[in-house]
Amino acid sequence: MLVRTLTKRSEFLAANRGLRFPMPGFVLLVRPRSDADADIGIGYTVSKKVGNAVIRNRMKRRLRALARAALPEAGIAGADHVLIGRPGGNDIVFAELGEHLASALKRAAKKLAQ
Repeated sequence: MLVRTLTKRSEFLAANRGLRFPMPGFVLLVRPRSDADADIGIGYTVSKKVGNAVIRNRMKRRLRALARAALPEAGIAGADHVLIGRPGGNDIVFAELGEHLASALKRAAKKLAQ
């Protein structure tokens, strides 16, 4: 399954109207798209509340690595996913963040299947 990156503000705003799954290091937003495209959409955002530019960029790199590993298998086809970095997310061990993302994706798939 192809994973594409969300780039437009309208895509992020649409995903914000979807389901929210807060985790200790990030918040996962998931919203099914209305088109028939089965690709997985992924976007990343880290606000200034998290820290300075160096810390925000480190958080985005970690979120991208998590998504690259987890989304092709566990991502929801035909849906946009947005990972929002939270303060303290850089302090959490990477493997633990991966477990949190897998858990959030599982909860999202279960919720959307209803």
